[in-house]
This record gives sequence, C-alpha cells and structure tokens, in this order.
Amino acid sequence: MVYLAFREQWHGVGCFNIYQIRAWDPEFDRSNLTRWVQRGYLSKLRQDWYAFSDLRSNPEMARYIAQRIYSPSYISLHYALSFYGIIPEAVTRITCVTSNRTTAYRNDFGEFSYQTVKPTLFFGFKQMSLSPQGSYMLAYPEKAIIDMLYLYPQYNTSEAILDLRFDEWWMQEELDKERLMDFAERSGSKALQARVKLLLKTYSND
Repeated sequence: MVYLAFREQWHGVGCFNIYQIRAWDPEFDRSNLTRWVQRGYLSKLRQDWYAFSDLRSNPEMARYIAQRIYSPSYISLHYALSFYGIIPEAVTRITCVTSNRTTAYRNDFGEFSYQTVKPTLFFGFKQMSLSPQGSYMLAYPEKAIIDMLYLYPQYNTSEAILDLRFDEWWMQEELDKERLMDFAERSGSKALQARVKLLLKTYSND
C-alpha cells in the first residue's frame, strides 16, 4: 500500500479504525499502520484506532476524537465548564460522559476520560460541527452542571458548592434556570434535584 494513496482516502475522515480500513480494502496489510506510526505519519489513539499526526495542529480535533474512539459519549464536566467559562481553570484533559463503563485514554492528541452515567441521564448535549470530519457532541452548560452534581455527590452543602468556583456573573445572568431544573427533574433523582436547588440558592442574588 502506497502511503500517499492511503492519506488521500482517509485524511479527511479525521480518525479511523482498522475495521473501516478493511471494509474499504479487505486485502489491507495491517503492518502498514505500524510502519506509518513509527515514521510519524500516523498517531495511534487506542487499540485499532488511528489519526494522521499533522491533525494535531487543529485544537478541535481532540474533541472530535474524544467521541470517535469511545462511544456513545459526549464532552461534559470540567472540560465543558471550562469551555463555557463557568469555572476559571483551563482544563486540558477532555472529560466525557458515557453510558458505557468508565475508562481513560492518553495519546498524542491529549488525555481523555469517560465517566459513566445511567442511560436515562444520557441527554442534554448539542452537535458541534467540525469541517470536513463531521461533528462532536458537547453538553449544554446546564447539563455539564447536572453531570457534575450527579457524579460528585459530595457537593451537597453551600460551602462545597462554592468550592466549585462557578463564575457568579454567569450563574446569575447566563444560566438557564428552567433548563437546569428540567434536566434535574428528567434525572428522576430526588437527591440530585435537591443539590440543584441548593446550587441555585447558593448563587442567588436575591
């Protein structure tokens, strides 16, 4: 297999796995991938998954890869809260929510962590376009907060909630309180709903 022909076929895809390649070319020699990784043409993302190394120059590519290498999943928690400016910290690890088991990966594109929620909580995200590869899923800011309070139940006092250091202006002016409470009610968890009400009371400017 000539590398340039392979690149022409797969570069626009963003990332891909061996099964996709074999569907395209049943005679494909897997040792090509090992050789191209060694030469720096490709990066191995996890078992059976690869991407072209030069795509690291696109900061959005890591977000796209997060969804592709482990699905179903969407970006949420610390990374989404930082993305929206709700927390002051710059977060480099891409934190995701999944209905599969909890896991984590590290590769040339970054660090990726996945935390499990029950299937009934797998909602509240929007599609973000990435041309030409496609799109990735990002939690609404209110769902990122819900996921945080669900997965970290220790935030159950005003003092603990303030330790999250949510931006006060955003909480008072930008937060969609109706959407937040709707998401909390959809969870079916009374304990989570109580934490959300406490969050709103803690950041109330009344």
